[in-house]
Amino acid sequence: MRLEKCYFCSSTCYPGHGNTFIRNDCKVFHFCRSKCHKAFKKKRNPRKVAWTKAYRKARGKDMTVDAVYEFEKRRHVPVKYDRELWQNTVRAMKRVAEIREKREYNYIKQRVRASQDKAVSLERDRREVERDIDLIKVPEAASKLAKQKVVKISESKMDM
Repeated sequence: MRLEKCYFCSSTCYPGHGNTFIRNDCKVFHFCRSKCHKAFKKKRNPRKVAWTKAYRKARGKDMTVDAVYEFEKRRHVPVKYDRELWQNTVRAMKRVAEIREKREYNYIKQRVRASQDKAVSLERDRREVERDIDLIKVPEAASKLAKQKVVKISESKMDM
C-alpha cells in the first residue's frame, strides 16, 4: 500500500482517495481532496494558505528542523527481503513516531509558554505606565498645571 503526499497541503493521500493530475510534461501531482486540487488550479501559493503544512512551517508553528524528519524521506534503493530487517524497521517506525509526538508536544508547549510570558510582560508594562504616567506627560502641560495651582493658591489667599 503506497501512501502519497498531497502536492498542495502535504497531507497523506490514501489509496482510492483524492485526485491525480498529470501535466503535459508527465509530472504527476497527487491531491488529497478537491479543495487542494481547486486551489492548485487557481495557482494559489501553499505558503500563503493558512491550512497547509507549508504555511505552518513558514510561520514557525510547526517544527521544521528535526532529525526525526530524515526517516520520512523516500529512498529508492531496492533491498532484498529479510524478515529480521523488516521487524526491526517496523519497530523503529513505531519508536520514531513516539519520539516525534513527544518533540512536537514539547515544541507546542514551549510556544504557548512564550506567548503567556509575553502577555504577562505586556500587563506588567501597562501597570507600570499607569503608575508612572506623570513621568510620561508633556513637561509643558505639567508646567501649566503648576501655574494654575499657584494662581488658585494666590486667589484663595486674596479671598481671606
